[in-house]
Amino acid sequence: MASASSPPFADRVRAVAPTIQMLPVRTPTLPPATHTNTFLVGTKEAVVIEPATPYREEQDLMVEWVHAARLDGIEPIAILATHHHPDHVGGAMALKERLQLPLWAHAMTAQRLDGIVEIDMLIQDGERIVLDGPTPTALSALHTPGHAPGHLCFTDEASNIMIAGDMVASVGTIIVEPTDGDMLLYLESLRKMAALEPTGLLPAHGDLIPEPQAILSFYIEHRLMREKKVLDALEARGKPSRPRHLVAQVYADTPKHLWPLALQSIEAHLIKLEREGRIAKEGDRWSPS
Repeated sequence: MASASSPPFADRVRAVAPTIQMLPVRTPTLPPATHTNTFLVGTKEAVVIEPATPYREEQDLMVEWVHAARLDGIEPIAILATHHHPDHVGGAMALKERLQLPLWAHAMTAQRLDGIVEIDMLIQDGERIVLDGPTPTALSALHTPGHAPGHLCFTDEASNIMIAGDMVASVGTIIVEPTDGDMLLYLESLRKMAALEPTGLLPAHGDLIPEPQAILSFYIEHRLMREKKVLDALEARGKPSRPRHLVAQVYADTPKHLWPLALQSIEAHLIKLEREGRIAKEGDRWSPS
């Protein structure tokens, strides 16, 4: 517990690895999550990941946190965004100005933030951001589309922990909706993450996930289970259907107040099944092939 003389962020900051500090900040995210994790990676040269919060008092906390790190000899060189959703870049413009740091992100994130905030450098799949210091490290970028087109994960090479953004969560679930999202790419990205064999996953929402392979396998299996329910419900109706015709059967295990989100997931599954040639689309309805 922080003492009376401790800085206001002290109670929240966690050292999750020798090279990674984590500070959850309040954001307008989907319940049950209430915060988005921000990260400071590096022991001399460093980066800030997730300029998440639009709230001034939370931005103040982040600025004090970074200023304290600077006094300890940790000097951030950039702010990194995992993707363009508001609970991840809500403070991007303010923090760029207040911390006097450039903002880096994937090209597809830059496209979606055009006219909102300027991205100063584009990060490509496979790029390494080398950070010198007492414990030197590098961040390896992995392009993981599916939840968002420009989504990036970053693996801290010193600890082999992956900062996973919104690809997984230890609080709530991940939405894959039919406009920003792509269910086929999402599943492929989860498999790419698993292939790198990280030692842990740091999600944007919730705590460190210490068994990455188990959670990634669960996410894949869960999506494929839900996909089978979508296909079964469509075949049971036996005629062209919209997502709302299927939701009661596909999400019978889910409270009705969550069905509006479930409808987006069903549509994402239907689009995937259509692309794979397993079902057909007629107008705004899908039917068994």
